[in-house]
Amino acid sequence: MPPSSEPDPQTTSSHMMKTTKRGRPFLKDTLDLFATLIVSLQLTPHKQFFRTFPHSFSTDEAAQNLASLKFSQSNRGPDPREPARVVTTTTTTTFSMTRDMAKAMSQHFMDARLIENATDPSSNLFKDRGVYQLTPKGLHVLERFISKNGINSDHLQPVFSSQPICIKLLHLERRSMDDEIIVTQSVITALFRRFVGRSANYAPPADKPMDAFQKYNERSKGIALNDVTERAQPLLGKNQQIHKHCFAAVSALEWLCDFTSVVGREEAAEMAAQFVRFGLIALVSDKRKNNDSAIIFTVRGSAPGGNSPVSQQGEFRCTAKAIYKITDEGRRLAHWDQSRPHGVQDSPSASSTNLATDRSSIDGSMDSGSHDVKKASDASAKIHRRISLAEKLNANYDAAEKKSTKESNTDRLRYILEEPGLRSLFREFLRGNFCEENLSFWLDVQDFKKKFNITSSAMAVSPVTRPGNRNTPGQAAMERHHESLINTAFVIYNTYLAPSSQCELNIDHGLRNELVKYLEEVVTNLNGKAFQGRVEPEQANAFNATQLSTMIKLYERIQTHVFRLMATDSVPKFIKTPKFLAMRNWVEDFDPTENDFHLLSAGPTSPPGLSAATDEQGGAYITVSPQASEREHRQHVAANADAPS
Repeated sequence: MPPSSEPDPQTTSSHMMKTTKRGRPFLKDTLDLFATLIVSLQLTPHKQFFRTFPHSFSTDEAAQNLASLKFSQSNRGPDPREPARVVTTTTTTTFSMTRDMAKAMSQHFMDARLIENATDPSSNLFKDRGVYQLTPKGLHVLERFISKNGINSDHLQPVFSSQPICIKLLHLERRSMDDEIIVTQSVITALFRRFVGRSANYAPPADKPMDAFQKYNERSKGIALNDVTERAQPLLGKNQQIHKHCFAAVSALEWLCDFTSVVGREEAAEMAAQFVRFGLIALVSDKRKNNDSAIIFTVRGSAPGGNSPVSQQGEFRCTAKAIYKITDEGRRLAHWDQSRPHGVQDSPSASSTNLATDRSSIDGSMDSGSHDVKKASDASAKIHRRISLAEKLNANYDAAEKKSTKESNTDRLRYILEEPGLRSLFREFLRGNFCEENLSFWLDVQDFKKKFNITSSAMAVSPVTRPGNRNTPGQAAMERHHESLINTAFVIYNTYLAPSSQCELNIDHGLRNELVKYLEEVVTNLNGKAFQGRVEPEQANAFNATQLSTMIKLYERIQTHVFRLMATDSVPKFIKTPKFLAMRNWVEDFDPTENDFHLLSAGPTSPPGLSAATDEQGGAYITVSPQASEREHRQHVAANADAPS
């Protein structure tokens, strides 16, 4: 441990994992434990039924690790008694369970669609002698967990690069007391729009070959639809009828579990029943035989009356033969017809604003609707449309919002840096203008700051402690992490800031001199040798956490200078390039901001399971996978390059 980093005195506490009325653990605990388990495993090839499944794990391996699993998280920050000094606080969480409990927990992972049976992905049971792989949703959750907690994930990179990852995952906020989804009109609207997609998702031509990634991306666009022809029944006076935009009930449940934070078919069925209650979908047929089992979910709530499509009750049939269709109200709410001008709000009488503009007027329970319609209508005057981040990229945004060019270009650059596909295109542009080092430096420092503040490790530990080993797993991980940070800090210096470096930045002379002066002082005090303009490995290894913290502050000032330079000089030119203009529509597909829910591009500030929910208003937000988005962007660029001109 660096000399100026002091761990806080160890304190211990224990608690049982909270469970819901359905008997499952709270979702935040489920996600936390799932990601911790996967980080602790070595995902290797496993054989079963004469086939080999890469990046998988067995029932025995999962049970063995869950029996004694430790998650250690170390945070760095200023010492309250001496702010110039950096201290490290390490928290270790230990999970302990029997084999039967471990199997039951793994079943919850399957219900949440985080893992699947490698030999039979359609199976919903966690078996005693099974082989399991991560689902695209599981990889999305794992990627966020690793990023938020500063975990070394080198051993998992082959998994991320070889399997599809859920690009956009819709999270529905839950009540802290019982972990039930807080149902409001705006939440159902957001969920439905994600469910049906920006346009009707009919299957592509059968003769079009697609790999696993392309098939998954097609499915992610929205529930797969088809047209159903209902035969004529002359005796009943019914003519032949064609129902458009139809889907199987079971397919809807699977889609909701795969692309949202919904857990299990039962919860998915309740959300689908809400679609029925709000008049967004309707039953076409259910041709099950009399002796076939039928599970029907019903939700109830208040109805506003008048011409509203909202009913007091919604019923969804979870049968293999049940077929549903998108209603006219559903198509209107999805904006499929493109009749609503871009940027124009729904009318006050429309269902997306009628009930939920004032969330406090809607009870969060399943059998609730609005019992104060007048209050909601009055509140609508106070609701302002949230400006889409993709709209901010538009060159006309300045005039519309009456902002200065400097301010709007700053907003655009922030979004470019957040959106992986645009960031990749911006890098190509900077490379062509011989200033790619500006973006590279900004991103490297951003990553360095995140790694400095937090690091975590997860491992299955033996109950027998090695003699003479006093370090906890968290402390050992922090020491290895500190060595890596020192190396990163001086790779950044030697790459971008040292005299005649390969990617030397063009920065303010005073800033450069201040950094060099600090390094001269520290290096000379450490080993008595004069600073020669570059930092050698043996000099770097002597740096402590406080000295690294000072370097970060200097790097941040240079980072601010570089950001301002890119915003004022590069962005105005970039947004006028043909490539950017051609890509804007594609980018908007990845901008999930709507009137009804907010975008948290980086997700909540705390990792799953490590913070208590305090906001009970309800809502929805989308997280975007950087790796999946970048991969999709590369495929998009390649497809355009192959297309005939």
